[in-house]
Amino acid sequence: MPLLERVSTLIRANLNDLVDRAEDPGKMIKQVILDMENQYLQVKTQVAIAIADLHMLEKKKKENQAAMADWLHKAEKAVDKQQDDLARIALERYHSFQQLAPSYEEQVNDQRTQVEGLKSALQKLEQKLVEAKSKRDVLVARHRRSQVASRANRAEAAMGDPAKISTFGRMEERVHHAEAVANAEKELANENVAERFERLEKNEEVERLLANLKERRALNP
Repeated sequence: MPLLERVSTLIRANLNDLVDRAEDPGKMIKQVILDMENQYLQVKTQVAIAIADLHMLEKKKKENQAAMADWLHKAEKAVDKQQDDLARIALERYHSFQQLAPSYEEQVNDQRTQVEGLKSALQKLEQKLVEAKSKRDVLVARHRRSQVASRANRAEAAMGDPAKISTFGRMEERVHHAEAVANAEKELANENVAERFERLEKNEEVERLLANLKERRALNP
């Protein structure tokens, strides 16, 4: 599936290496995030479609099973009434539905496997997207710091008068400022991660309550 191949490429992408190799890290990582968001929406749509198809196949499987049971019951009833001709007709219908059963079983299993694969890809891509967003400003700031440090080293090597020393001092201040900005942005990113975990725990509690409610309803129809 081409979509999953593209997603796999994004998931395997090493953000640190990408930023180090990029001429414009800010622009590059912004594009990576846009690509991830686009692929995430596409996979999410595919998951929904695959789940819908799985439900449809499961419904058809149950309908086929119900038809088998119905025709077998009719055959039994015909035998009880000593109407062998009707029993044969019922058994022919039963046999035709019986032959379809393995095919439905296989289709349901294959579709379920596809759904699980898409769900796994969606989850991994979501994690990678969160990682990219949390690292975005930090990685770009790190790249800027390395460039500033490189220029500072060249300036130090060529430094020979007070004016150059003063210039180097200002560059150091800018480096410290960039590091402070990066640290502040990292703190904000960590807060966003904490909020996501809180939402995750809340969602898990809601799912648990839903499962309990379904179980109670099943026991007390």
